[in-house]
Amino acid sequence: MRDMRNRWFISDTHFFHENILTFEKDDGHKCRSEFSSVEEMNEIMVERWNARVKPGDKIWHLGDVALGLKGSEYETKLHPLLNRLNGRKDLVIGNHDKIKNKILQNHFRRIEYWKRYGDDDSSSFVLTHVPHRMDQLRKTTVNIHGHIHDKLMDEPNYISVCCEQTNYAPVHLDEILALINQRGL
Repeated sequence: MRDMRNRWFISDTHFFHENILTFEKDDGHKCRSEFSSVEEMNEIMVERWNARVKPGDKIWHLGDVALGLKGSEYETKLHPLLNRLNGRKDLVIGNHDKIKNKILQNHFRRIEYWKRYGDDDSSSFVLTHVPHRMDQLRKTTVNIHGHIHDKLMDEPNYISVCCEQTNYAPVHLDEILALINQRGL
């Protein structure tokens, strides 16, 4: 089995997305109430990312990297921010990501629509942005996903790595494997 240490996962960072600071949970509280500005949100997520992920580590971002940028802002804002993030980055494209965006193509080694992760059926899982139906999971029963932010799926087969679920920091592979084991999957 290949070395799978120092592997990380995160989703839905929504860097530069001003409006996400106004989104409300079902209970009426702000989804990202801990941030007073998008600049503060971006900086805290960069700090927490780099506190966990080292330069040689591998990290899968499961979509919705940034939102609300126009034209040259991808070059002037997103490019410098992505340069600051540690790790060798791969991307499962999210519904707000543009697959042909040159900045994303330059910063992510691979860009996939979904990815089966792991070497054998018993220890593998599927990485997606939007949670997939169980019959779509390709010989596995676990879906690591993003997209639903502060909500959780009812079934134990789904593990969300939306940054709202992970204290705005990437989740290590060992944490995911421990959850899979704890849930008996």
